[in-house]
Amino acid sequence: MKPVLIVGAGPVGLMTALALKFYGIEFRLFEEDGEFSSDTKAGTILTRTVEAFRRYGVDEQVLSRALRLDEIGEIERATNARKASVKTEMLFEETRFPFVLNIPQHHLEPILAGGLADLPGSCVNLGHRLLSFEQTTEGVVARFDTQSGVKEAEGSYLIACDGGRSTVRTQLGIEVEGMSLDVRYMLVDIKVDLDASNPRDYPYLAYFADPAEWMILVRQPHCWRFLFPLAPGADEATPAELEAKVRHFIGEVNSLEVINTVTYRVHHRIASKWRNDRVFLMGDAAHLITPMWALGLNTGVLDALNLPWRLAWVLRGWADDSLLDGYEREQRPLAAHGSGEMAEAARKLMDGVKEGSRAMSGSDWANAMTRSMLGVRIDPDGGGNWSIVKTQQEPIRVGDRTPDMPLFDGQGRRVHLHDLCDDSFVALYFTDVRRRPQIAASDLPGLRSYFVSRWDAPLDSGLRDQALLDIGSKVQMRLGCTDDTVVLLRPDDHVAAILPIVPGAIEEVYRRILGRTS
Repeated sequence: MKPVLIVGAGPVGLMTALALKFYGIEFRLFEEDGEFSSDTKAGTILTRTVEAFRRYGVDEQVLSRALRLDEIGEIERATNARKASVKTEMLFEETRFPFVLNIPQHHLEPILAGGLADLPGSCVNLGHRLLSFEQTTEGVVARFDTQSGVKEAEGSYLIACDGGRSTVRTQLGIEVEGMSLDVRYMLVDIKVDLDASNPRDYPYLAYFADPAEWMILVRQPHCWRFLFPLAPGADEATPAELEAKVRHFIGEVNSLEVINTVTYRVHHRIASKWRNDRVFLMGDAAHLITPMWALGLNTGVLDALNLPWRLAWVLRGWADDSLLDGYEREQRPLAAHGSGEMAEAARKLMDGVKEGSRAMSGSDWANAMTRSMLGVRIDPDGGGNWSIVKTQQEPIRVGDRTPDMPLFDGQGRRVHLHDLCDDSFVALYFTDVRRRPQIAASDLPGLRSYFVSRWDAPLDSGLRDQALLDIGSKVQMRLGCTDDTVVLLRPDDHVAAILPIVPGAIEEVYRRILGRTS
């Protein structure tokens, strides 16, 4: 089997490589630069991304280097008074990670790369600049410029994670829709003690809203980060001007040092196509989105949750090539419209405007789900029934991410729903296990089945290895399932089907998903 070629070793490219490693799919990762990024870039990791870290085996390493926070604060600029905040404690029963993280991209990338360190050296290739590529009937051949001259690599598929100026997208001639706003943001990293010498007690992620002058304050592991808009046509501020601006927001402090600055434009640009036969666009190559509310990197990681399992199923021979078409069908609306809705809501919030936006208009639980990206609903059938915003708690629907709640297996071990989905579709049959229900054995690869019941499986039932104990029917109630219902979960934790228990029904749905109805 030819390896999958990944072009670009930013966070999305690294996460894609980790995903393929998890699924046992051979890959080659290529990065133009000779080292991983040292730029001050993305700095807030949302909860859904932390769940992806767990699946791909780097959660503990990231968590040990990041700051966790359970509050996204909103502060009135004029008075410094706290207003409504997003409290991630509302997510306590939804996920094993009821918090968001602050860690800068140049700290994150080496950790992600470390998750690949046990692979052969040929898997990760720095200093390889893509020159061109050619698709054949059997794969893709790419040419790279290196210090040792031009080298070729042959693969089964090519995934472009090479950023907003993607070479792959350009060579395919794929147009980009949307716009770049005539707005610039300035990001400033400041070394200052706001804990002891100059205590401020700001939330680790705080939004200072004001129609005239807003600012975002982020506590990073090594510094405080300030983000604010530049006036149209204004020059970049000098260090002295930056210090004055920071003091204007946080007051006088006894010591302050500017350690890094970045200025960037605001974009909302979406590629018109995300797949061209054996080539796929991911991350900024597919969607370049304003970083407000941490939409950039985290939206890219959603791509890295969706496409890799599809490639694994196809390359293992379990699914038809048509399974790969679902990646663009499901992810593109979330980036093109959902993230656009979120970005517009963020701009209104920072300008002090509350009306006219669904985002952040729901309950405390719904707002926490929205801002953590746990509330994303994909649209498997392409009927337009997707969402990135939650406004209220409701029964789980097809396309929703299932909550990562615990069940207990026959040996008494706690098993989370997302554990069950690791590298598998999972059918959960909610029924009374005391009645000795039966599931016909399935020869379909990549599909496992369990009974879920508040009654422990009797020892003489023969079902102990196939039954999961749902204490107090908590999982069934959260999913909103009636008795004798089966729920099919995908390897990315999203719900693929909710059906009455009928022999063969789930197998038929699974075959249809795989493109193998005959």
